[in-house]
Amino acid sequence: MNPSQYRIAAIVPCYNEELTVAHVVAGLKQAVPDIIVYVYDNNSTDRTTEVAKGAGAVVRCESRVGKGNAIRRAFADVDADIYVMIDGDDTYDTAALPQMITTLIDGNLDHVLGVRTPGEVDAYRKGHEAGNRMFNRLVGRLFGESVTDMLSGYRVMSRRFVKSFPALSHGFEVETELTVHCVNLRVPQAEVPVGFKDRPAGSESKLRTYHDGFRILRLIGSLLQYERPVFFYSVIAAVFAIAGIALGIPVIITFIQTGLVPRLPTALLASSLMIIAVLLFMIGMLMGALLRGRQETARLAYLSHGGVR
Repeated sequence: MNPSQYRIAAIVPCYNEELTVAHVVAGLKQAVPDIIVYVYDNNSTDRTTEVAKGAGAVVRCESRVGKGNAIRRAFADVDADIYVMIDGDDTYDTAALPQMITTLIDGNLDHVLGVRTPGEVDAYRKGHEAGNRMFNRLVGRLFGESVTDMLSGYRVMSRRFVKSFPALSHGFEVETELTVHCVNLRVPQAEVPVGFKDRPAGSESKLRTYHDGFRILRLIGSLLQYERPVFFYSVIAAVFAIAGIALGIPVIITFIQTGLVPRLPTALLASSLMIIAVLLFMIGMLMGALLRGRQETARLAYLSHGGVR
């Protein structure tokens, strides 16, 4: 199929990227001549807006700081058949975009992930690489589907995927939310290797390794609570139950042998822990029942928009 038959929009979230945004816009336009590039300026304090306009991008502003806020605004405002999401820091290879779009169209897919393949020794810092691998394995195990590069900021998506994405996160954890959205909806998707390089000299990364890492972990925990409630609450219930059994067995043995309960506080604590365990398990079962309704609603919202054909 010919990509020119479709309205293709690129969404480029930017914060103080005056040194790189023009190159990103030019690269996107060179890769896909008919593309409309939307630069969402996220309260930049430099000349990002002016440079982006000069490069031929449509510039819009989101005053709430955070990549997730910019993406949520863009997904709500921009109307297209195919959406491209790419960071404005000029680290991703825009030349890979035609292949990603073709993969989406030919496969009638909803999501194509650009899997980073570093082309330079320093392009992928060791701490970030190790953290990304850890998050990939964690999300894969928790949500039951293999994930290769969940933190990639380079994606091609269909209209129905974008318009059904809730976009609740505020910052860099938006990529995690996108990945879990794919897994939960079980959308047809594929991966394409893309080049990845270090930021240009003088350009500083906005990613704070530990701060953003903990935010991603917190989001994973929150998504696990809402998307796999039976598992989440059962694990916590099991911890309370084990603690209650460990404390209660000696009390029960003493009672059987003597008919007395000499350690009443311990007996009360053990009973309380078991009651909490049962309540947590019941909450998990109730949340699981509610999850079914939410999944059906999300699926219907996804199906209400046409795919790429």
